[in-house]
Amino acid sequence: MVNEYTQKYKKFTEKLKKAREESGLTQVEASAKLKKPQSYFSKIERGERRIDAVELADLARIYKKSLDYFLN
Repeated sequence: MVNEYTQKYKKFTEKLKKAREESGLTQVEASAKLKKPQSYFSKIERGERRIDAVELADLARIYKKSLDYFLN
């Protein structure tokens, strides 16, 4: 059984991927902007790595999205 928290996080990671794609960036391009390895983005989008508020703000900035986009 999948709990509600897991389902919400899955939707959140889907929004992260969608925002990256809508911004026209590949994982490699996004990783260059934040000086992180490509695997950082891959793990986040697959739900293998969680992100904190500061990291979310960085992603929102490079994807040109408001924080609200990811939280609603």
